[in-house]
Amino acid sequence: MVSDERALATWLAGRDDAALATTLAARGISPSAPWHDLFDASEALLDAASVDRALSKLPRHALAALASGDAGELPWLSSLALVGVDGRPYGVVAERVAALAASRPEAFARGLDAPSRTPASDRAAAEAAERAFTIAGSLADVLLACLHSPFPRTGSGSVSAAERKRLIEARAIREDDDLEDLLVAAAAAGLAMPAERQWIVTPAGEAWLESPTPQRWAAIAEGFRSALPPGLRTEDGGFTDPSTWASEYPLDPEWPGRLERMLRLGVQWGLIAPDGTEYAWTSGLRTGTAADPSGLAAHLPAEIDRVYLQADLTAIAPGPLAPALDLRLRGIAVRESRAQASTYRFTAESLAAGLTEGETAPSIREFLTGLSLTGVPQPLEYLIESTAARHGLVQVGIIAESGRTRIETADRSLRDTIAVDQSLRHLGLLHEDGRLMSRVPRDAVYWALADARYPVVAVDEQGMPELLRRRAGAATPETLPSPTQTYERLLGVLRSGHDTEGEEGWLGRELEQAVRARSEIVVVVRMPDGAERTLTLEASGLGGGRLRGRDRAADIERTLPVSSIVSVRPA
Repeated sequence: MVSDERALATWLAGRDDAALATTLAARGISPSAPWHDLFDASEALLDAASVDRALSKLPRHALAALASGDAGELPWLSSLALVGVDGRPYGVVAERVAALAASRPEAFARGLDAPSRTPASDRAAAEAAERAFTIAGSLADVLLACLHSPFPRTGSGSVSAAERKRLIEARAIREDDDLEDLLVAAAAAGLAMPAERQWIVTPAGEAWLESPTPQRWAAIAEGFRSALPPGLRTEDGGFTDPSTWASEYPLDPEWPGRLERMLRLGVQWGLIAPDGTEYAWTSGLRTGTAADPSGLAAHLPAEIDRVYLQADLTAIAPGPLAPALDLRLRGIAVRESRAQASTYRFTAESLAAGLTEGETAPSIREFLTGLSLTGVPQPLEYLIESTAARHGLVQVGIIAESGRTRIETADRSLRDTIAVDQSLRHLGLLHEDGRLMSRVPRDAVYWALADARYPVVAVDEQGMPELLRRRAGAATPETLPSPTQTYERLLGVLRSGHDTEGEEGWLGRELEQAVRARSEIVVVVRMPDGAERTLTLEASGLGGGRLRGRDRAADIERTLPVSSIVSVRPA
């Protein structure tokens, strides 16, 4: 009879690299696992502790199927290396299920049917829509801030306290906003993603920023549903009743914390009613249809496309400004208040930032003329002209011969100020022929000067102005390493190990393990005359096709050809 370890090793060998890597990832295997071949992998996957970890991540219906012997109805359990090709749990899996079922019988019971859903009242629906509108505005602020300056991540993956403080001071978030919740929702919808040690906005996130609120909500709703764990999803693409979620992963110690965040996100975005009722726009989403924001939109405040420009250099939006207009207005003005009626203030710095991002004096005037209900006040006209005239006073380019970055300006005092600016020390600026030179790349120098509020413009090799955009959107979800890439080294090691077909691979693996542990083994050796002899050895070496070991009975060192060994077992 073939052992479970050999059967699993043979099954693993038959998987292609993508499928094998997916199994390893699903079981939480480290890419640096010290395995030598597929037999090692099989042994580790069938280790009791590893099996327990896998069982703790299973939903209730899978645990019940394993306990009742109906695992064959869930073929995906095979991809987790918990059941064989015949649908039967491997021996150690069956043992661990039995032990856990004895101590936690409630975890292996079939779930109860969900109660019928009661429609939410109009008042509850209106309150949910208001929450969704508010949280969508908060996320837009966060993505906009991240778009211009990606958020650094700590070792635990969260955004640092210093970064959060900066966002609060910049009015991107409020004290009571949960930044991590906002980023979780954005990541689920593909709007932002962690890349190395920072959070960045994806191209989908940039498009989301310009979308109307109903479409913003729909993207988040679809992302929320797709990010739900398998135990909460239904075969038709929907999800189970939220009232049953608490008991879906009974063995997972991390489940209560994950569930708390999911429910909190659902309530914030108007997807889950806190009183157990159901919103009209959620029922379709729950049954597997595309998110339809029309019901939610009926409760949202109407978006406007006009503002009042005032002589004190402010703009007053008497209602929620359409996102695309708000996004462009905030490119040239600082928003001072965030509400359905918002206030924006124009400053020389805010206009310079817009010019840095590609705006021009004519484009700003044209935009504001079309946006304003009151025309463009004279003080604002003057500020636009004076800022545009000053913009570009500092030019940053590249010396073609040396590749170094040059900083030039006709204002000598401004050049000297830049040279001694402590915030620019990292650029290593040096005077040379009436200009400043740096070995730091041009784009980095440009953004350092822009962040320090200097009127800077980038120029190409011909000295012509060139627009630079500070975007990290080149990194998209598709650039994240696939399981195959993550486990590339380990897969190579496993494939180059012992062959899983026939007895030779298994025998070689057993001998290597015995030598590694210097354990006593019983070997059956076929003699030259065809007879078989049984020896008990303390394995000490393996190489050159020969096994070395001490024969305790005869008290001599023996060397046996591996090709003559018929079988091996522990002594």
